[in-house]
Amino acid sequence: MAKLVLAFIVVSAFLLVSAKKLDDVTELQIGVKYKPETCDIQAHKGDKIKVHYRGKLTDGTVFDSSYERGTPFEFTLGGGQVIKGWDQGLLGMCVGEKRKLKIPSKMGYGDRGSPPKIPGGATLIFDTELIAVNGKSANKGADSEL
Repeated sequence: MAKLVLAFIVVSAFLLVSAKKLDDVTELQIGVKYKPETCDIQAHKGDKIKVHYRGKLTDGTVFDSSYERGTPFEFTLGGGQVIKGWDQGLLGMCVGEKRKLKIPSKMGYGDRGSPPKIPGGATLIFDTELIAVNGKSANKGADSEL
């Protein structure tokens, strides 16, 4: 009986690891969830952008959210201030657009992770919304502080 239980545990562990690997990606995946009818303001390398986001692991665990803080995150796109998956995944995004980014470990936090919330080798999933580019938002037009 003990051998049967041990075999069950080994098989269960293997299936759990295999299921996790199915959710992992090796290349950046960008999914557009919403795109405005017009794209008057678009994000380019070097632009200062404001983004709302929710970051999750593949098991659905939320590790960070600007929505919960009530303040979008601001940074220079392509300036190396954020993970590579963001610098590439947000390029060309329109103000008001929403994207889902599935970021492989190599474009996120790598094998080291970002303890304690992000384990090493983790694929990251971000729901993002572009709020403003260079101080300009879709609904306010010119130099608005959000």
